[in-house]
Amino acid sequence: MIHQTWYESKTIKQVECVHANAEKYVVDTVLTPGKVYDVKNETDEFIFIIDNTGVMGGFYKHYFKEV
Repeated sequence: MIHQTWYESKTIKQVECVHANAEKYVVDTVLTPGKVYDVKNETDEFIFIIDNTGVMGGFYKHYFKEV
C-alpha cells in the first residue's frame, strides 16, 4: 500500500502552483500560487503532494508547472 509510505518516500520532482482557481472544488485554502511543492507520486491526471495543511493530497496537474 503505497499511500502509507508517501510521507517518507523520496521526492520525484518539484512543481510550482500556478493558480488555485477551481471550478468544482475548494483548493485555494490548501494551495498557494507561487509556492513550490515536492511531488511524492504522480499519475496521468493527478499529482500527489503535501499541501499547506500538512496532509498528502491529490490535485489535477493543471494547477502546477514543473520547476
